[in-house]
Amino acid sequence: MTKLIDLSHELHDGIPVYPGDEEFRLVQTKSAKRDGYTSFVLNTALHAGTHLDAPLHFLTEGSMICDLPLETFFGRGCLVDARGEMIVRLRSEHKSMIRQGDIVLLWTEHSAKYGTDAYYQEHPVLHGEWADFLISMGIKLVGVDLPAPDNPPFPIHKKLLGAGIPIIENLTKLGDLAGLRGFEVMAFPLRIRAEGSPVRVVARAT
Repeated sequence: MTKLIDLSHELHDGIPVYPGDEEFRLVQTKSAKRDGYTSFVLNTALHAGTHLDAPLHFLTEGSMICDLPLETFFGRGCLVDARGEMIVRLRSEHKSMIRQGDIVLLWTEHSAKYGTDAYYQEHPVLHGEWADFLISMGIKLVGVDLPAPDNPPFPIHKKLLGAGIPIIENLTKLGDLAGLRGFEVMAFPLRIRAEGSPVRVVARAT
């Protein structure tokens, strides 16, 4: 049987959100026992939990989620081990690992702090060379186990999204990919006319 690995955080009422974002609320309003059916209401900004940023997030004329081709969200995965680095720098071995059209995942282990104030207060960031290299390689997506790959004024966001490369944030369990010989990534967002979307990110061992 094909091995599938869920790289997404569970969505539940009260999950942490990026400072300044609207609170995530998932509330049950009906129950099968009382009302004959069960129903929940979701109220959230689109950057809570594991989610995808489209170019419109930072670019006035950028693409919405629904404008991005489906092929963007599926492809060969490449795991980059960046544990222990507060500034993730591009190294020579990275250049031989990554192929054109890859989905690149940066593994920092910062997801272990998810749900705490420290997760947002101080997190690793990507050096500017990374964005330039990923753009030059024509990758499909970049994903991080961080609340963001940078800090304000968000230069990495602007470079990658400006080149049409969406960003997946708040990944988890990237360490489960470390022992695989190869894997594919499936990261399909909602078909939504907006700048971001929750996404269920799954890796499939190859």
